Amino acid sequence: MLNHIMIGTNDIDRSQKFYDAVLAVLGAGAPVRNTNETGQERLFYRHDGSTFSVSEPIDGAAATIGNGSTVGFRCTSAEQLQQFHDVAVAHGGTSIETPPSARSNGMWLAYFRDPDGNKICGVYRPAT
Repeated sequence: MLNHIMIGTNDIDRSQKFYDAVLAVLGAGAPVRNTNETGQERLFYRHDGSTFSVSEPIDGAAATIGNGSTVGFRCTSAEQLQQFHDVAVAHGGTSIETPPSARSNGMWLAYFRDPDGNKICGVYRPAT
């Protein structure tokens, strides 16, 4: 259904360091870095048929977080979910909500905010 997700940043170099480390846990390689025709820097991480992008805002205003927004990344195990969370926190992210854990519906979830405040979630759904 989705082709890509793009979030904003106020510091593209800090975001690249953060997401290079965090998304490597999931198997994503280095991003394609692009400068658009009006000078904004953007990062495009492509992996497993999906694209996650980080961009300086096109309108030139400061990037702000979306209240109520969450970007979820699929993890392949509870261990990978924990590592995804821990690497994020080690690279400037902030753990939020409950610690990474199984929920009553059997899904494992881990939530954190990136250095710009965007809410990110790791999701693991064990085979039933």
